[in-house]
Amino acid sequence: MQVTHLFANLSVPDIDEARGFYVDYLGLSDAGLTELSWVARFQTPDGQAAVQLVTRDATAPADSVLSVAVGDDIEEAYEEAQRRGFEIVYPLTTEPWGIRRFFVRAPDGNLINVNGHKDG
Repeated sequence: MQVTHLFANLSVPDIDEARGFYVDYLGLSDAGLTELSWVARFQTPDGQAAVQLVTRDATAPADSVLSVAVGDDIEEAYEEAQRRGFEIVYPLTTEPWGIRRFFVRAPDGNLINVNGHKDG
């Protein structure tokens, strides 16, 4: 499995209310996910760092603290997590918005959203 991106997922009660702090104060730009009302991604001008704000995951039973993109390696990542006996909190699923993902609990207790797009 090869990790391509990592995003911290910060829990916020209202994305629009939080947007001013991340955009106006920190100088981050909206990096997409505008079609989803419950999550937004903001990034530095050079695109090298990003953060996601999440109000409540739309389909998973719990919210993750970190999103880890693995691209085409999503099935391999899922099988490896199972092989290692990690707790799968949300099974490998293709979501309506096109991403394939699963949630795994790290040994430290943190919930990790491992994902890849079905089209690569």
